[in-house]
Amino acid sequence: MVFNAKKEPDYFSSQVLEAKRFYLNTKSQKNQKLKVVCGGREHCQPGYRIDRSTFPFYSVEFVASGKGSVIIGDKKYTMFAGKVFSYGPGIAYIMANETDLPLVKYFVVFTGPDASRMLHNYGPDPGNLTQVSSPEVIIQIFEDLIANGQNDSSLSPLLCTAILQQLILKIAETSVIETKRKAAAFYTYQKSRELIQKNCLTIRSLDKIAEQCHIDNAYLCRLFKKFDNQSPYQYLTQMKMNFAAQRLQSSNSSVKEVALELGFSDPFHFSRVFKRIFGIPPGTFKNLR
Repeated sequence: MVFNAKKEPDYFSSQVLEAKRFYLNTKSQKNQKLKVVCGGREHCQPGYRIDRSTFPFYSVEFVASGKGSVIIGDKKYTMFAGKVFSYGPGIAYIMANETDLPLVKYFVVFTGPDASRMLHNYGPDPGNLTQVSSPEVIIQIFEDLIANGQNDSSLSPLLCTAILQQLILKIAETSVIETKRKAAAFYTYQKSRELIQKNCLTIRSLDKIAEQCHIDNAYLCRLFKKFDNQSPYQYLTQMKMNFAAQRLQSSNSSVKEVALELGFSDPFHFSRVFKRIFGIPPGTFKNLR
C-alpha cells in the first residue's frame, strides 16, 4: 500500500488488497474555490462493502475493472469497467463487490464553493452514475492526479485541482447515454477492446477479432465507430506498437526480432508502421535508451 506521509483519513477503506493513495492539506488551499482533499486507486477485497449515510465532501469514483454494485435509495446499479459514480453530503449509498471479480477503482475527493457546481454543470450529479466510452483516457488522468498528489510539492494542490477539472470535463465529454440496447452494445464494445488488449500479440487480423468476440466484422467496426475514435484494427496496431516500444527500450532484442515477435514477416513494414505511430523509426527509438 502506497500513500504520502500524512495521516490517512478515517474514511479511507481498509478493505483493500492494494492501494495507491494521497491526502492533501486543505488548509494550504484556503483561497481556492475548488480543493482536492485526497484520491487514489484501490484494489478491493472480495468482501468489499461500504455503507454510508452521508459524506462530508464530494467524490467521484471510477471503476477500472471488476464487477460490483451500488445501491442509492431503492435503486441498485451494476458497476463494471467504465462506470462513474459521484456522491456528496446527504447522499446515502452502499457499494459492494458482488462476484469473484473484485472492483479495481479510482476515486477523488474534493470540496470548496465550486465543487457541487462542477458536478451539477458537467455531471454526474451527486447520487448518479454515468458510463464513459474511453476508460483508458480516464485512467490516465487519474494516474496523473495520483502522481501529482503523492509528489506533495507546494504546487501539488493547484496541479491536482487543475487535473480534477480536466477529469470532470473529460468524463462529461466521453459519457454515453444509456438505454438497455445501447448499454448492451457498449458492453460488447468493452469486451472487444479488452480482448484486443489482452491478445494483441496473437491476433493477426480483423476477422480474428470479430470471431473471438462472436460478432461479425461489420458490427465490430460499427461499435468502434460509435464508442471510439479509431477502428478496431487501428486499436490493435496501437497495442502492438506499444508492446514493441516497451521491448525495444527494455531488452536487447533487435528491430527484426521484435517485428517477428509481433507477427510482421517484413521488418521494413514494421518500421513504417512504428514510425507512423511514434514519429521516429524503431531503430532510432531503441537508441534513445
